[in-house]
Amino acid sequence: MRPWLRKLYDGAGALGGVFMVLLLVFVLYSVGPGVGLWLEQTFGLPNPFNYVARSADEFAGYAMLASAFLAMASTFGRGEHIRVTLLLQRLKGRARRAAELWCLALGSLLSGYLAWFSVRLCYISWQLNDLSTGLIAIPLWIPQLGMAIGAVVFMIAVVEQLVVVATGGPLVEEPAGEEALHIER
Repeated sequence: MRPWLRKLYDGAGALGGVFMVLLLVFVLYSVGPGVGLWLEQTFGLPNPFNYVARSADEFAGYAMLASAFLAMASTFGRGEHIRVTLLLQRLKGRARRAAELWCLALGSLLSGYLAWFSVRLCYISWQLNDLSTGLIAIPLWIPQLGMAIGAVVFMIAVVEQLVVVATGGPLVEEPAGEEALHIER
């Protein structure tokens, strides 16, 4: 089952990457008229970007939301989330395993809470036919869907890691290269 979960995390991460590229596209699209105006006023060149970027900033926000949430599980699975290991790195053996279990249990509860309310928010927005207030009215459940899916996949990743550590599997590892950042005493 773990290989299938890895594919799920990587797929969600890849989809997060697609939304990050869309974020870039929307930002560049919204900056275009300003660049064209600057070219026209500074150099007297004709404005090549003669359009109004309607709701591009709103779509950029939606893409940023989806990219952040969809990439969470993939980042967690690679051990690349920011972790405060000041205490954990000093513990050894059973104490380290107990601390990891406690952290993962708390993370499971918090990520479950996030997933529950993200899905609930998306469902209520769909039920109420809630629309965005921008120039282009978008049903809000559509951009919220990326957040809900990402939160659920992240919760699955945290619970999976909790089960692995609880059943005697390896502890959460720091990403490669982190050892070099620790100050040698």
